[in-house]
Amino acid sequence: MRAMQKIGPRHKMCRRVGAPVCGRPNCPSTKRPYPPGQHGRGRKRLTEYHTRLLEKQKLRAIYNVGERQLRRYYAHASKKRGVTGEELLRQLETRLDTVALRMGFAMTIRQARQLVSHGHVRVDGRRVDVPSAQVKPGQTIEVSPAARNFISVRESLEVTPDPPAYLYVNKGEFAGTLSRYPERGEMALPVEVDERLIVEYYS
Repeated sequence: MRAMQKIGPRHKMCRRVGAPVCGRPNCPSTKRPYPPGQHGRGRKRLTEYHTRLLEKQKLRAIYNVGERQLRRYYAHASKKRGVTGEELLRQLETRLDTVALRMGFAMTIRQARQLVSHGHVRVDGRRVDVPSAQVKPGQTIEVSPAARNFISVRESLEVTPDPPAYLYVNKGEFAGTLSRYPERGEMALPVEVDERLIVEYYS
């Protein structure tokens, strides 16, 4: 019963935006691309605020981060010299759990977060169990010897596509390196995101 209870909320945002933000190919939103509930099929006229809010919620769901976390990321990105929206995404893409996901060590951000928080991911040989830890260019990410035997990790490495150009992965060694910071066009998001709307929401 517990597993059943977790499935609903996990895909609630996917249904709301009509896209698989969870990253799973079998997401319920692919069959029912409308909000949950009795009036989900009804067409609603979205206000500008609601459009920006949904875009922000979509980003939160993709990276599975809380509102406070996202606000901190935005505050930090707004102080950078680059484009604020791109800087925001770059911070999220270089979180340790996201990098582990992009390298193919997990199939979903939740699996990646669990792998990190349980101490199965190492950065430059050092055990790091903080999913939000920022990975810097040149750092090597590897899976612990115990986790290399996990069926979920092995299956994920087999079925996930090749990593983005800014990542180098040696699947046989269960390790990879962040070569450089990602460019906007290289960020492999499961659904399209307009970061400009998110910046407008927080502005």
